[in-house]
Amino acid sequence: MADEIDVETVAADLRRRLARQLATDGRLHSPQWRAAVEAVPRHAFLPHFYRESDAPGVTTWEPVMPETAGKAKWLGLVYSDETWVTQFNGHDIDWADPQPISNATPTSSSTMPSLVVRMLEDLGVQDGMKVLEIGTGTGYSTALLCHRLGSGSVTSIETDDGVARRARQALTGSGHSPDVLVGDGRIGHAEGAPYDRLIATCGFRGIPPSWLEQVRPGGVIVTTLRGWMRSLGLVKLIVTDESASGWFSDGAPSFMIARQQDAPKSLGMLPGLDDGTARKAAYGPEILSRSGPAFMAQLAAPDARFFSTAIDGGPVSTFVLDSVTQSFAVLAPTESGWQVRQGGTRRLWDAIESAATWEEHGSPSTGAFGVTVSRDQQTVWLGNPNGPRWALSS
Repeated sequence: MADEIDVETVAADLRRRLARQLATDGRLHSPQWRAAVEAVPRHAFLPHFYRESDAPGVTTWEPVMPETAGKAKWLGLVYSDETWVTQFNGHDIDWADPQPISNATPTSSSTMPSLVVRMLEDLGVQDGMKVLEIGTGTGYSTALLCHRLGSGSVTSIETDDGVARRARQALTGSGHSPDVLVGDGRIGHAEGAPYDRLIATCGFRGIPPSWLEQVRPGGVIVTTLRGWMRSLGLVKLIVTDESASGWFSDGAPSFMIARQQDAPKSLGMLPGLDDGTARKAAYGPEILSRSGPAFMAQLAAPDARFFSTAIDGGPVSTFVLDSVTQSFAVLAPTESGWQVRQGGTRRLWDAIESAATWEEHGSPSTGAFGVTVSRDQQTVWLGNPNGPRWALSS
């Protein structure tokens, strides 16, 4: 049969091809990480997964496994530069009889290799260093760390017991034996401290104080800071005695938020048609989805979320709701632009418009922003620590 292939031989060739692609794209620089990508069998950590269907309508994910897709296609997808979902809504998949899934939220995945190696390169590890990883997931990135530093130098924390169990099995099968713990990544693992490096493969609303305590001065933290509207960005921090400071990277990588920091299920109170006070809006809802202005909007309204819908057959309006303060802003189209109606203890759209004056700041990329964090305060700044500043929620 055409699909009777030697999986290990084909996988080894695909790993070399993936490493070449990542190097050509400027993601993979050091020979040590290239050797890790070429050696670690990603297919051992992705024996089955879900991919998003191309069918129109409701977002649906379809299972992919060698028994149904064929070994060649399965391996080709495994070694592509894509993120593959392995869990939804915090529930394990019945892989004996997997079915298409709709109306579900991904809660675990194997992140696209280009982003994984970018973060590992940013980590700047050296031989003999100890690393704490937050978010084991499938265990693939954990295995890359083990290949580079040795299993005894790697500790990984996963919040989901089933995900951690499968990762341990895959790691053991690949010849690695790091400490894989089940717990809240925000707490870290004080028993293994101090660490030289900390890497988080899920998003956090702020830097937990425990991380500052457990990473030695001069050590590095690489993580994604994000809010409930969108990812804020990837940041690399250098730890000092009592704080940490660093810069965001250009681009907008998106990780699932840590489960302990999930947004409340309720979006907040939906305002009535006459609630609040109205004015002409300087910006429309497009600034919530454009990468630059949306970055600023998230800083201005870190507890807000938004959606668009038509009410009572009228035009599509955008609702920005803050479930913490119960504040709201409703944007509705008019013949001359947009009108905003606001209410609650915060004028959400006033704050967003003030932060999103993109042109006044020279339309900077996310790489123009930095962040300084301490136990009591976390601040994002533009240009330098004395420039425009925004406080982060945690």
